[in-house]
Amino acid sequence: MYTVKPFTINVQQTVLDDLQHRLRNTRWPDAPANIGWQYGTDPVFLQSLVAYWQNGYDWRKQEAALNKFPQFTVEIDSVTIHFLHIKSKSSNAKPLLLLHGWPDCFYRYIKVIPLLTDYDLVIPSIPGFGFSGHVAKTDDGSAKIFATLMKDVLGYDTFFSAGGDIGQGITKSLANLYPENVPAIHLSDVGYPNGSEDWSKMSKAEQEFGQIIQQWWFKEGAYSLLHATKPQTQAYGLNDSPAGLAAWIIEKFNSWRTQEDGIENHFTKDELLTNIMIYWVTQTINSSMRSYAVDNAQELASARKVNTPTGVAIFPGDAPTPKEWAERRVNVKRFSKMEKGGHFAALETPELWAKEVDTFFKEQLTK
Repeated sequence: MYTVKPFTINVQQTVLDDLQHRLRNTRWPDAPANIGWQYGTDPVFLQSLVAYWQNGYDWRKQEAALNKFPQFTVEIDSVTIHFLHIKSKSSNAKPLLLLHGWPDCFYRYIKVIPLLTDYDLVIPSIPGFGFSGHVAKTDDGSAKIFATLMKDVLGYDTFFSAGGDIGQGITKSLANLYPENVPAIHLSDVGYPNGSEDWSKMSKAEQEFGQIIQQWWFKEGAYSLLHATKPQTQAYGLNDSPAGLAAWIIEKFNSWRTQEDGIENHFTKDELLTNIMIYWVTQTINSSMRSYAVDNAQELASARKVNTPTGVAIFPGDAPTPKEWAERRVNVKRFSKMEKGGHFAALETPELWAKEVDTFFKEQLTK
């Protein structure tokens, strides 16, 4: 028996007052002149963001906007799970589970809620993230929790699932562990070559993709190795310094977006800060990073090829996945190279992402 409780975000004022104190007393590091994003987060942009955080950003306004959506918590396998549940007015609505990754949260999908009105939307905070419990789970562990949420708590015998980043791993686990309950999935990435593949059996496009990913890991992948091996060490600083937390998260939003013009042409300061605030007020940066460590060196269902019908949308700001690689990992029924958007496409280019996801699942319903 599961007890679902209505949930309202209501951060204590003492937390917000303490945040302002920490922002005012940020001890800024030195930086080379005009370095931009070359060595990581641009110091000029970060200082402007922190100044706005202190003097312009209104958490209570963002909190009220989030609370317009029906939110709930339920305990599953001793883990508190926070989720949004937006029911469609359509009598033929299909349930759709939307799963985020790192360093975003359920907020990734806020903009697509009004665009997917033909679905009953379930948008949870992954274990270890946001307003869910501070317990890091593997892809399979989260998949089991979300299968319970959808089937036993909400009463959906079958449901679609879509996700990216950690959310794609959980979605693949759901498809492999519960094929009778998950008739189709949609992904914005399918995983990447890790060097264990037999390159002689890979196409030229796959081999080139593998080389790109290898170069990317050398240039951009240090964060993932740190999360997978020493997350506790970073957590002390990131949980203590809001400017440090912002720097760690913002760098990814900048690097993983459509690479044209500046970051604020893709995400507003309010959007960036609201995502950061959810990490700050819940103190989940450590447990979210720990998700990498618990997944490390595990035999997971998410690593197996998915036979469930799958839609794949590859956005230009993300890894340039070839169709052949996607077909190696999942049962591709729709493969689209998108014109704009990046790793956080549902937040960066919500109309494009929502239209693509909606088109794919409706194609599956007609088969």
